[in-house]
Amino acid sequence: MLNQSSIILIKGGRVVNEDCSIISDVYIENGLIIEVGLNLEVPAGVTVIDATDRLVIPGGIDTHTHMELEFMGTRAVDDFHTGTQAALAGGTTMILDFVIPQRGSSLLEAYDRWRDKADVKVCCDYSLHVAVTWWSDQVMKEMEILAKEKGVNSFKMFMAYKDVFMLQDHELYAAFSQCKAIGAIAQVHAENGDLIAQGAKRMLSLGICGPEGHELCRPEEVEAEATQRAITIAHTVNCPLYVVHVMSKSAAKVVSNARRDGWVVFGEPIAAGLGTDGTHYWHKDWAHAAQFVMGPPLRPDPSTPGYLMDLLANDDLSVTGTDHCTFSVCQKALGKDDFTKIPNGVNGVEDRMSIIWEKGVHTGKMDENRFVAVTSSNAAKIFNFYPQKGRIAKGSDADVVIWDPKRSRTISATTHHQAVEYNIFEGMECHGVPEVTISRGKVVYNRGQLMTKPGDGRFISRRPYAEFVYKRVNQREQVGQPSPVIRKPYEGEVISKI
Repeated sequence: MLNQSSIILIKGGRVVNEDCSIISDVYIENGLIIEVGLNLEVPAGVTVIDATDRLVIPGGIDTHTHMELEFMGTRAVDDFHTGTQAALAGGTTMILDFVIPQRGSSLLEAYDRWRDKADVKVCCDYSLHVAVTWWSDQVMKEMEILAKEKGVNSFKMFMAYKDVFMLQDHELYAAFSQCKAIGAIAQVHAENGDLIAQGAKRMLSLGICGPEGHELCRPEEVEAEATQRAITIAHTVNCPLYVVHVMSKSAAKVVSNARRDGWVVFGEPIAAGLGTDGTHYWHKDWAHAAQFVMGPPLRPDPSTPGYLMDLLANDDLSVTGTDHCTFSVCQKALGKDDFTKIPNGVNGVEDRMSIIWEKGVHTGKMDENRFVAVTSSNAAKIFNFYPQKGRIAKGSDADVVIWDPKRSRTISATTHHQAVEYNIFEGMECHGVPEVTISRGKVVYNRGQLMTKPGDGRFISRRPYAEFVYKRVNQREQVGQPSPVIRKPYEGEVISKI
């Protein structure tokens, strides 16, 4: 049994970063990685962990969670305590959650509420994105304060949820422009909210009230169209763009094409979209079908997960989250007679790392280094806390996972640590599992046993102008400014106005 000593030597493992792998030891003290190498001199009494035949990787970073979110008339069952416990059990040592203010309310006050909820409960480190759900001069000023004083460098805009969170194109233009001005990255939930609203009315008029109506009213075309529109608006103002939960082949193609054209855009597939599909919406058991309802929906084309994984492996897509937002079956039943009232959200924070290993590395689509990039390092670079997180290196935070690539596990709600009573990946066998998770220099998970304490995690403040994102943006600003043509004035005749 490992204790929670803050002085640890990990011996004999294969240290895997996004750029290389090497057999090495890792010495940890007081929450930091002090040294990486062989034959290290360490003090007596150090806790030694044998990592022979294991991988030693940076702790996972889940870029997209919604813990204890109040949404669609109820509250998600995983709070910042149970959600971060589950994350650690799955090899994730940091989450990025979303502050979502109500329309017309203060972004700063909402940020303070999220901090108050999270700080006392989190078992691992966390940070916050902030959603822009309406537009005004006040919002613009508060975005600047959040970036300069509150450690927030990412803002999410909704193109869906009409009359609730959705922004119009001119508001997106203004929000993107402000992100660019303050050195933040703009994020979008990309779906055409107007078309979804019309599609939902049509489905209900046809008597389609079950979960299948959710996908039918928001087909992947409305995701692809909004993705293209958001990328176009962002490119117009030279603002870096991050597309959250890329769920369809057609939306992924839009992101891929934009990246190949040199545009600064990042796509985030999620565990659900990589590990399962939307055929479940047609399941005869309503409760089963409702478990998978999320927005954008999972796609019924069964080739979608493999396609998304191919793009993730080849850097057309950049990073992975989960959109973890769990509602029990009885909460989902708010929409038992009307699919538009089913609370949107699925699980994933505990299973993301294993799913990406299974569907990516085990299948041969990506190597162990790309796995580290898409589960940890790229997130740290995009959101500007690399190499504090996302790397096994001297001086980095001691968020470390000992990963056993040869062991397997079967995902089940009966054994997971998430608060919800089902799991959308039920029965999936995953090769590659976390054996030991170290957070802030302490062993918090060891071979099935959690040793966490609420409040042990810390808020990670993020600076604006992440180099990984803004180097190209700034250079283009210098060389790409339009200028007027110098010419002689026109001196000919001008007609009179009618």
